Amino acid sequence: MDLSLDPRARRLLRTLISQHIRDGEPVGSRTLAKRSGLDVSPATIRNIMADLEEIGLVSAPHTSAGRVPTAQGYRVFVDSLLQMKPLQDAEVMQLRAQLPAGAGTQALLSNTSELLSAMSQFVGVVTVPQRSQFAFRHIDFVPLDGQRILVILVFTDNEVQNRIISPRRTYTPSELEQTANYLNANFAGRPLAEIRAVLLRDLRDTRSEMERLLSAAVELSEQALGAAASPASAEDMLLAGQTRLMGLQDLSDLDRLRDLFEAFARKREILQLLDRTLQAQGVRVFIGEETGLAPLDACTVVTAPYGANGKVLGVLGVIGPTRMAYERVIPMVQATADLLGAALNPEPSAP
Repeated sequence: MDLSLDPRARRLLRTLISQHIRDGEPVGSRTLAKRSGLDVSPATIRNIMADLEEIGLVSAPHTSAGRVPTAQGYRVFVDSLLQMKPLQDAEVMQLRAQLPAGAGTQALLSNTSELLSAMSQFVGVVTVPQRSQFAFRHIDFVPLDGQRILVILVFTDNEVQNRIISPRRTYTPSELEQTANYLNANFAGRPLAEIRAVLLRDLRDTRSEMERLLSAAVELSEQALGAAASPASAEDMLLAGQTRLMGLQDLSDLDRLRDLFEAFARKREILQLLDRTLQAQGVRVFIGEETGLAPLDACTVVTAPYGANGKVLGVLGVIGPTRMAYERVIPMVQATADLLGAALNPEPSAP
């Protein structure tokens, strides 16, 4: 929001919002006179407050002579008045210890949502990357009864998936071993999305004894890797700390709280909001109606993309009331995204 506020109005707006974030109460002109450090009369402050109210940055609850910030007021505060408080070195070290490299993607993501919730005292959220974005390290096929085959798939991020597939024909143990050896020798370290295209191209170009092996590799990998890319039970998004919102003064309306919890349960709309920030450069802050979701009208969503090896994998963030300590939450979300990306960035394997 581009508003030309004079220095006194900016100082008073920053003071009002900072005070309101601290104690949750409407802020009166006497408090502003004491806290702002400006050498002006209470009458002058009341006039400036009236101007800020007229342009929609503050409002006056009918039960109080003081004023509170509006969503538009918080937007001006976040965009141009905020003084960030980066995490201390000790906090970064503690966070890094909770997100160790090599812990496995699912464990890291679960830890991340819990950490964001614990640090902010609000809701922590992390979107889960598609498996197709990861390369596989090793594959094995184990024959079961009939035509069923157990697929054991190890990814470069140390995740292991077991899948049962039912190909169109029966494969001998020897064929399964040959196919696994072929896939491991030729495709280990490559993303799943690339493998099928390369196999089909090779099959099209091959007219030799390799054709039978390639045909087996195409069918088995299509079922095994396709299932791994989008497992039926996979979570799209991990949420932690929803119940922390229940005791908050700012979200005490039961109907509003119920709508919010229903949105958490559905996940779809919140996931779409987070997906909008996948290509963002750094932290994005959605305040109130900016989310585009009615259940989040009284909330702020602070997000940042995370990734590894130069590729964006997902988004993490914090969902809380509009009255939050932005100067702490924004650096916290950015630091967590950076540390999660570092933990997901696998070290080259020793030969």
